[in-house]
Amino acid sequence: MTTKAAVNSKEVKKDIIVIGSSAGGIKALVEFVKDLPPDFAASIFVAQHVAPYAESMLPYILSREGPLPAVHPQDGQGFNPGCIYVAPPDFHLLLEDGKILVKRGPKENRFRPSVDALFRSAAYVYGPRVIGVVLSGYLDDGTSGLWSIKRLGGTTIIQDPEDAAMPAMPTNVLEFVEVDHVVPIAALAALLSRLTTEPVTHEPKVTKEDLDRLEIELAIARRDNAFQMGIIEKGELTPFTCPDCHGALTKLVEGNLIRFRCHTGHAYTISALLAEVTEAVESAMFQAMRGLEETNMLLEQLGKQFEGIQKQEAAELFYEKAADMANQAHIIHNSIFQHQLLSSDIQFRKKKV
Repeated sequence: MTTKAAVNSKEVKKDIIVIGSSAGGIKALVEFVKDLPPDFAASIFVAQHVAPYAESMLPYILSREGPLPAVHPQDGQGFNPGCIYVAPPDFHLLLEDGKILVKRGPKENRFRPSVDALFRSAAYVYGPRVIGVVLSGYLDDGTSGLWSIKRLGGTTIIQDPEDAAMPAMPTNVLEFVEVDHVVPIAALAALLSRLTTEPVTHEPKVTKEDLDRLEIELAIARRDNAFQMGIIEKGELTPFTCPDCHGALTKLVEGNLIRFRCHTGHAYTISALLAEVTEAVESAMFQAMRGLEETNMLLEQLGKQFEGIQKQEAAELFYEKAADMANQAHIIHNSIFQHQLLSSDIQFRKKKV
């Protein structure tokens, strides 16, 4: 089965560029756009992780620093070559045939906008016309999406990890995707300018099962109901629960990459899930410590109350129990500061120490 958008290799160029970045990504994007030519022949779509509660100035910054206009697109609008379309804060940026979707679907890897969601949508609709680029960032958002771009015949690029402020995102891609190009940010614009002049040479065969799963995941990103669409049946049900909503998680396998998606729609790579679970453990320990300290204060109050009415034996009992609670809280306090927040990024943190 072919991808959704059939292509004629004699006519179609690689004219859809999708870029994903996180920590350190804004600096990389600014350096990249400075080198773009004014007559750049492709459309550029950017998913940069930003805080959901803050106004993003990224389109203004990219327009000021480079020759191409950059905007936050509106849901349903068309797009043109030579323009940069940036995902608004707290919205997924998705592509359909000839238009842009801006949707507030479930988070992926704790983020909205999701790099993976943008990449998958581009791969599904435009197949080998797509060039996917992963820049600086923590964790591994973008790995699954770039795998989909490669699987559907697109071209894959990462920023050289040695050149990235935060190397985790591009390095994680290398673990699971045979990328076509690894370049420093200073060479990216020239590479893209060359690639966009090349015609699409082939469209790979993709199984109906792969396309059906992609279609469901894109529908979820558009806010459709994951459970009703049968996402649970597209993978292996696991004993794990979603850190966000505590729904059941289904394991999805893409090559050597393992991901999870819950029946309400949230999605995680195994690294992002580990980060969420270990963070939840720390939160639970703080709650346990708070409960023990609150119990200690109540027992102290009871001790003082009985001491005030000359019932010393009862007062001593409550003071003793209060001391027990304080000791237990102290043990948990020490455990909290021995607890590690884990993900695959631990290898990059160790290298910097």
